Amino acid sequence: MQISVSSALTVYHDGQFWVGLAEHVEDGRYGAARIVFGAEPSDEEILRFVVGKWAKLSFFGDDLVETSKPAKNPKRRAREAAKALKRPAVSTKAQQALAAQREAMKRESAQARSQRRADEAEARFEQRKLKRKQKHRGH
Repeated sequence: MQISVSSALTVYHDGQFWVGLAEHVEDGRYGAARIVFGAEPSDEEILRFVVGKWAKLSFFGDDLVETSKPAKNPKRRAREAAKALKRPAVSTKAQQALAAQREAMKRESAQARSQRRADEAEARFEQRKLKRKQKHRGH
């Protein structure tokens, strides 16, 4: 059984910050992660990021992807590279994956916020009960 793995890091300026878009395809599963660099990163900073933090990135999404074999012909590889450079920096799949991640994070934070509010209300109720009990005992 052969495992197919492909990764790409695209660094672009989104108008305000320098952003990296990491795309990862493994066994037909597509994942994307967005990294905000802030100021324009140097080649050394990008290399340090890839070497040090690439493994810690959380890729997401379970869309199956058609992967093609890389061309052996150097002219074809050059044409494919030029075509890839002409494409917009952020792919539609990456945008969809990032949107799905944002929605999941929004749901998780809303659930945590709701739980926190319920816990705080319960603590206030317990405090009122304790205060009433102490008042009843004449304290």
